[in-house]
Parts: sequence; structure tokens; C-alpha cells
Amino acid sequence: MSQQIFSNSKSVLILKIALYLIIAVVLLYVGFLAFIVAGFATDGVFYMYVAFFGTLSLLALIFIQLFRIGKSKIRKIAWFSFLAVFLVSCGIHEALNAHDRSILRIGENNVDLTLYAPFAENTKAVSLEEKSILKLESDLPLLDGATAMYPLYAAFARAVYPEKEYRLYNSEVMCNNTIGAYESLINKKVDIIFVAQPSQEQKEMAERAGVEFRYTPVGKEAFVFFVNARNKVENLSIEQLQNIYSEKITNWKEVGGNDEIIRAFQRNENSGSQTAFRHFMQGVEIMNPPEDDRVYGMGRIISQAASYTNYRNSIGFSFRFYANEMVNEKGIRLLEINGNLPDLESIKNDTYPMVAQFFAISLADNNKENVLKLLDWITSEQGQYLVEKTGYFPISE
Repeated sequence: MSQQIFSNSKSVLILKIALYLIIAVVLLYVGFLAFIVAGFATDGVFYMYVAFFGTLSLLALIFIQLFRIGKSKIRKIAWFSFLAVFLVSCGIHEALNAHDRSILRIGENNVDLTLYAPFAENTKAVSLEEKSILKLESDLPLLDGATAMYPLYAAFARAVYPEKEYRLYNSEVMCNNTIGAYESLINKKVDIIFVAQPSQEQKEMAERAGVEFRYTPVGKEAFVFFVNARNKVENLSIEQLQNIYSEKITNWKEVGGNDEIIRAFQRNENSGSQTAFRHFMQGVEIMNPPEDDRVYGMGRIISQAASYTNYRNSIGFSFRFYANEMVNEKGIRLLEINGNLPDLESIKNDTYPMVAQFFAISLADNNKENVLKLLDWITSEQGQYLVEKTGYFPISE
């Protein structure tokens, strides 16, 4: 009798082990899939950890339950604790994400550029008040450029190019942002790009490719710094800004603000505003920017400069037209620099200290007839009229 009981117990144990192994294989497979799926999510890092530790925790709990390890009450507490930790942590994470999403972010994707498409219905791209002296019907120069420049060269196309749909990507008038535009120009995929001056790295890329840039000044623009509208600080000197971005000044109270740590945002390297920022810093060593950990394919985590997030203690930078006209967000305020606001008057009379030219850049050996005609027209009275009417400053001023 005792031998039969032993035999039955052994059989039950073997069945339990087999069942557990089956459950373990299924759980590990599901957990692996969850880990991979989380790797493609925008905030996947958190859920990758959830998938990993959740799978291990479930395996442990099922083992304890199946083999009746510990008292029944303890096992129930363990299951309840697991569920509570899982639900509470996911709930807190989603609540924080919702709050974070409610805060303004300023990056490349803040503006719907289709609103400025050359011939879109009710386009925001400005128009000439007279017929253009230049009209191109074929062999159209391929245009690309910075996000902030798109409204301007869309207006050029509206005046000079034939009326049709020009898609933001893969058309004669596209916008792949500063980094993409320089790469396309260097690789001879476009004819003219509308951008701020290139970074050192972009100059080196051109040199390695054996191409030379031809610079046609188009207009002038102010480089600006902005803060949360509730920030008490309204004016900073160039030296103070350089000290903030080199971490010599780390708290707003040091420049007349509240007792809050300064969160100084930057842009991605080789973007137009980051290149302008490096020129502004005049060789002063720059602090590491706040970063976003983002997940790309198969759970690969990459850290990159975070988009400006309008926390109360934030500071960021851009170009005046983009910040003022394209984003036009009331939650931020442009700072006075050395006591001067970046308004039309101070930029026109050169009292605002950070104004620089932007360019239509082509390759020096690109002598296509229509490319040269368009570059000449951009610097003509009509082209410069569109520069001013769009909201930039003509090179003649």
C-alpha cells in the first residue's frame, strides 16, 4: 500500500515537472515576444524591463504554487504583491507619460509643413503681388532645406515653378531638414538647399566627397533663446548663456530666477540650430545635453539629444522665425540678450547681438541653366520681397 502511494506521488511529481516545463517554455516564448514588441515602442525601455522581470517573476510564482512551497496564505500574498506591483508601476508609468506628453516639446515635428506647400489650398506660403519675372516650366532645380526654411523656399516655388502638388518627400520641393538636406546635396541628389551655414563635420563630408559648396546669401535671421513663460528671468547676457551651457551656472537663482536647477536643452549635432549654437559658444566647452533613451529595432537602445521640453526650469534655442511664427507657442518666451529682444527693430538696427545670414547652397560645379537663373532671381528684388514678406530679413538690410 505504501509502495503504491509512493508510486502515485512519484507519478504526480513527474506530471507536475512536465507541466511546469511546458508552462515555462510557453511563458518564456511569450515573454521574449513581449520584449521584442516593447523594443519597437516609443517608451519601450520600461516595458522591456516589465517583460523581462515579469516573465521571471511569473515563472517563480507558478513554481511555488504548483509545488505547494510555503503556506497557502504566503502564496496568496506573493500573487497579490506581484499583481499590485505590476499594476501600480504600469499605472504610474502611464500617468507620468501622460503628464510628459501634455508638456510642449519643440523639435522637428512641431509644425505641419503641408500648410506651407506651394500650391495647397489656403497655403501659408506667401505670394508676389505681381507676376514673377522668372518662370520655370521644365528642368526644375530640386530644392531641399531646413524645416524653418521651408515656408520661404515654398514661396519661391509658388512664384517660379509650375502649379502642381509638391510632396514634402521625393519631389522638386521637399524638406528633409538640415541634416538630410546637406547629405542629399553632397550626394548630388538635389540642386539647391536652403540652410544655415554648415557644421565642420558637414564641410568635411563635402571635402571627402570631392565637392565644393557655392554659397548664395538669401537673408538674415536671429538666433534666439527661450524659456518657459512662467520663468522670472527675462534677460541674460551672452556670457551668462555661455556659462549656463558650460555648467558654470547651474541654478536659475544665480541669474535672478527661482531656486531651480537649470535644464539646458540642445539640438542634434549637424542640425542648423546646433551648428549656430556652437558658433555662439565661441569655443567654450559645452555640457552634455539632456538625452532621450529611445529604442530602435530588436531592443537596441540609443541615446540622443532630447527635444526641448517646456518644463518650468528649461532653456532652449532656435531661430526666431521658427520659434515665433511656425511654432508660435504662448507657453514659451524669447529672452532678451544683452538687454535686447529679437524683434524686427532690434534685428534691423543691429542692436540684437546674434544675427547671421542663411544661404541657398548649391555645388560649385552645378552650372545648370535653371539653377543659376533661380539663384539670381532669389537675390533679385522679387526674391528678396518674398524673404521679407515671409518673415525673414533681406540681405540688403
